[in-house]
Amino acid sequence: MRPACGSSPSLASAPPDEGAIISPLWTDAHFRLLVESVEDYAIFLLDERGNIVTWNNGARRIKGYDAHEIVGRHFSVFYPSDDIAAKKPQKELEAAASKGRIEDEGWRVRKDATRFWANVVVTALRDENGKLIGFAKVTRDMTDRLRLAELQHARELSAHVQAALEDERATISRELHDDLGQQLAALKMQIAALDSQREGAGFARHSLADTRGIRAQIDTVIASLRRIAAGLRPPVLDDLGLFAAIEWLVNDFRRRHGLSIALDLDGEEMELGGDAATSMFRLVQEALTNVVRHAHASEVRIEASCAGDRCRLTIEDNGRGADLAKPRAAHAFGLLGMGERVRQLGGVIAFRSVPGNGFRIDVDIPLSGLAQDAGQ
Repeated sequence: MRPACGSSPSLASAPPDEGAIISPLWTDAHFRLLVESVEDYAIFLLDERGNIVTWNNGARRIKGYDAHEIVGRHFSVFYPSDDIAAKKPQKELEAAASKGRIEDEGWRVRKDATRFWANVVVTALRDENGKLIGFAKVTRDMTDRLRLAELQHARELSAHVQAALEDERATISRELHDDLGQQLAALKMQIAALDSQREGAGFARHSLADTRGIRAQIDTVIASLRRIAAGLRPPVLDDLGLFAAIEWLVNDFRRRHGLSIALDLDGEEMELGGDAATSMFRLVQEALTNVVRHAHASEVRIEASCAGDRCRLTIEDNGRGADLAKPRAAHAFGLLGMGERVRQLGGVIAFRSVPGNGFRIDVDIPLSGLAQDAGQ
């Protein structure tokens, strides 16, 4: 396939790397033939405005266009509508012109409107006077690799869910055995002691203090039952809504762990579907649990607001922070699970931290993802 539109910048005229030997028989036509024959990569040239100048077999195979259908059109045709609205194609050309070369990964669109995950390299081309004359664009279809990564992610998440369920069962078992079990055993002993204090025709001689002690013990058992049940799912979440449930949770962490937590809930709480309210509540719960277990923080700030068409949540602590660039530790799925909850609601989540300088979580979710019956 020959270049389909006018003369194009000669890639063969670029100076060779130091030490490279190029045969005098190697011509510009040979180089073009090599580029056009590549099928695993889309390799084509753009003019300085971003219009497509050349088209190789790899571009035809990956993107679905024949040369006569695409040459002369602007390369933004390959981008999803939201990227076009955000002016991503223009920004990529500006960055490549400024830096000389950029690399990006993201969704691209084929001729048949299907999407594929692409690795893209854009290189600015200049003449001998340094004037920008166009761009070289190399695109590789990474969809299969992305699907493999997502499959591995799903497997890891599934394993994490199973492990979390087992951990939760073990926690409930310990609570029932160590807390309620011991209290009920003590209550049984008190009743047995009263039963042994008999006189005459079976009338017990217990004191009012004994009765009050049993009542207090029963109150403690009831409080433990309520605490365990609320840990599984607080009734206030169903009865009074998300904001009230977050307030209850914050007060519980203040009391149990001595944390100083500043809470700011802004805007009117909309009516949430059960799954959405649970997911938002669990985000705050998991974040506070991470603070207690890992952050060694003394202060936490939580801000939640629902306004316009977005719901935003920020959780920040003054703890020891973390190096987010390091690979995730084995079995460390807390942040992964939070990200999955947000993804299912159609939102985005960002983690910001440096060692020794606290940890911050920012969540941005469209209200459409939180609406009543969303996802049902």
